[in-house]
Amino acid sequence: MFQSLELSIPLIKKYEGFSAISYLCPAGYKTIGYGHKICPNEHIAEPLAEDKALELLAADAEIADRVVKRLIKRVVKPEQEAALISFTYNLGGAALQRSTLRRKVNAGDDNMVPKELMKWVRAKGRIIPGLVARRSEEGVLYASGA
Repeated sequence: MFQSLELSIPLIKKYEGFSAISYLCPAGYKTIGYGHKICPNEHIAEPLAEDKALELLAADAEIADRVVKRLIKRVVKPEQEAALISFTYNLGGAALQRSTLRRKVNAGDDNMVPKELMKWVRAKGRIIPGLVARRSEEGVLYASGA
């Protein structure tokens, strides 16, 4: 596994937590394992074994990594990429694509990235304390690579 993925997985696991039973996340999506968004035609047996959840996490993180690599047009350090993978895993590629965050990263304006991350702490209009903590930790991780 690449270094940026290795750095992002513990962060993702920490903030997603593990659930063997599906639930609705704060944004209203049916979710299971370590924040795996269940697609409409996807059938996952419950309770979900943790080893299967780790497989889903790895696959989903690889998708987030590919999105980051496609949208970020400059070379970033592994810590910076890991922070962006965590963000993208949580919010999806469309959020990164349309964000000022992406524009700041691509412009090399690294000192503004932690501030931009903190703009993404709401679900259904409410500030979510777990998202505040996650974005803060992503910002620290990103800055550690700058």
